[in-house]
Amino acid sequence: MDPVKLRGNSSDEEVAALKTEAARDLELVKAMQSAGVLFMAGSDGPDPYVIPGFSLHEELEWLVKGGFTPAQALQSATLKPAQFLGKTDKYGVVEPGRVADLVLLDENPLEDIRNTRKIFGVVANGKYYSRQDLDTMLQQVEKLAAQQ
Repeated sequence: MDPVKLRGNSSDEEVAALKTEAARDLELVKAMQSAGVLFMAGSDGPDPYVIPGFSLHEELEWLVKGGFTPAQALQSATLKPAQFLGKTDKYGVVEPGRVADLVLLDENPLEDIRNTRKIFGVVANGKYYSRQDLDTMLQQVEKLAAQQ
């Protein structure tokens, strides 16, 4: 999470500490990657600032800020978990005979990792969801959240 976005009721000192921690985290990611540490993207939970799906976009962006290429960041959320689980025979790539959910984008994330946010549609469990379908689902979730 971008420390500036956490401003809310945070003091100037708290925001400064968060910015310092974020800069250290980026340096740590660079050092770990240089040392050959394998990364798997996946949002930490139950962190109150982590919203599944949405936070993954931020995580990919932070990995790129930390020295990953956009392709490496994307692989950390696709191929690398399949390799870690020893399931590359089923997951991790898009080809016939594999299991895959797809996020269809309007723009190329290899050119700018922020393009992962420009979602045209999703294929999940063999069903296609258009941008309109996705927006409707989000509105339903927002209504449910507002009721609680």
